Amino acid sequence: MKLIAVPARLSTAEATFEAQFTARLHWSADTDAAIEQRVADILADVQQRGDAAVLEYTARFDGLTAASMTALELTQAELKVAFDTIPAAQREALQAAAARVRSYHEAQKKANGESWSYRDEDGSLLGQKVTPLDRVGIYVPGGKAAYPSSVLMNAIPAHVAGVGEIIMVVPTPKGEKNALVLAAAYVAGVTRAFTIGGAQAVAALAYGTQTVPKVDKITGPGNAYVASAKKRVFGTVGIDMIAGPSEILVLADGSTPADWVAMDLFSQAEHDELAQSILLCPDAAYIDAVQEAINRLLPTMPRAEIIARSLSGRGALIQTRSMEEACAISNRIAPEHLEVSSRDPHRWEPLLKHAGAIFLGAYTSESLGDYCAGPNHVLPTSGTARFSSPLGVYDFQKRSSLIEVSEAGAQTLGKIAAELAYGEGLQAHARAAEMRMKKQ
Repeated sequence: MKLIAVPARLSTAEATFEAQFTARLHWSADTDAAIEQRVADILADVQQRGDAAVLEYTARFDGLTAASMTALELTQAELKVAFDTIPAAQREALQAAAARVRSYHEAQKKANGESWSYRDEDGSLLGQKVTPLDRVGIYVPGGKAAYPSSVLMNAIPAHVAGVGEIIMVVPTPKGEKNALVLAAAYVAGVTRAFTIGGAQAVAALAYGTQTVPKVDKITGPGNAYVASAKKRVFGTVGIDMIAGPSEILVLADGSTPADWVAMDLFSQAEHDELAQSILLCPDAAYIDAVQEAINRLLPTMPRAEIIARSLSGRGALIQTRSMEEACAISNRIAPEHLEVSSRDPHRWEPLLKHAGAIFLGAYTSESLGDYCAGPNHVLPTSGTARFSSPLGVYDFQKRSSLIEVSEAGAQTLGKIAAELAYGEGLQAHARAAEMRMKKQ
C-alpha cells in the first residue's frame, strides 16, 4: 500500500486560519494516569530498596538480568575498547564533533560563566560566585535507536563547566550495547556509566542507591516514563527540562530547492508520530513544489510510515501573506528548530525572538546542528523556547551571591533594612541590622 503524507494546508488569509492553526499546534504534555501511577510506584520502590529494585525493573522492562549492579556498570576499559573498535570514520567524526562542541562551550564559559564582583562607593563588595555542580546524571535514550550525539551534548558542557562526576545511564534492551554510544561516553569524559533506563534509572540518580551515586541534576531526553519521573524528582534534584516531541519550522521564501526543504521536514518527522514539521511560506507555487517533493521522496525513506503519520497528524504547510507575517507566526510557535531558508536570512533573523536554535540560510540543515555544528542540540520544545534556553555550560553551574558590607555601608543599609523589617513585623531582622550601626 502506498504511503501518503498530507500536512494541513493553511493560509493566513482564510477566515478559519486561527481555529485551524490553534488546533494544529495543540499538544498536551500530560501523561496517562496509569503511567503516572506506575512511575510513582517505581520511584518509591527504588528509593526504598535501591539496587535490588533497579535490578528487578531492568530485568522486567529491558530483559537484562544481572546478579548485581556491578555487572551493569560499564568500565572505562570497555568504553575505550568500544572507541577503539568502531570504524575509523566514526571515530574521526565523533572526535571532530566533540572538538567542535567543546570549543563552542569553552567560548560560552569564557563569556558568561565566570565569577564577578565590584565595590560600591561605601567600599562594600557585591558580586556573584559561579561554581560547578558536584555530580550530574545524564540520561541517554536507548532501545529503538542509539544517540551518541546526546552523550556529547550532555556530557561535554558538564565537563567544560567543571562538574566533578558525570554519571551516565543508558538502557540496553536484551543486553545489546551500542559501541558508538559507549565510544561517545569515552570521548566526552563520562565518569561512570550504567546500563539502566526508564523511571528506575531516574530514581536511582535522584535518590542514590547502594551502587549508583545520588546526583545534583539530571539532564537528557527520554520517553514518557522518563519525562514523568524527571518531573516527579524535580526539587530533590535539578532537571534540564521536560522534553516534548521533536519540532522543526522552516521559514522559506521559495529560493531553496523544494527537495531540500521536504527532507528537512522529514528529519524531524522521522523521530516519531508526534513530531511536528511546519513550513511557513508566502509562495503558493513553492508550497505545491514542497508537497510534490514530499510525495516523491517519502517512499525512499526507511522510516516512511512514521514520517507519514507525523506529517499527516501534526504537520502543516502554511501560506502566509508575507515573510514578515511568517516571522510573527514563528514567534507564536516558538519552535525547537527554526530554519530560515531564504536568500537573505539575516534580513529576517532580527524579527525572530523565540526558538531553541535558529539555522540561517539554505545550506544550514537542522541535522548539522544535531551532530557537529557546535551549539547544543538539547533544546526547549512545545513553545517553551519563549522562556527556556538550549542546554549549555550554565546548566551545570550555580551562582552564589557575594555580599561583604563595609562598616560605612552598614550605617546606610542598616537604616533601610531595619525600617523594612519592622514594617514586616520581623524585629530580629531589624535588630540584627541595628546592632551594626553606630549609636548616634
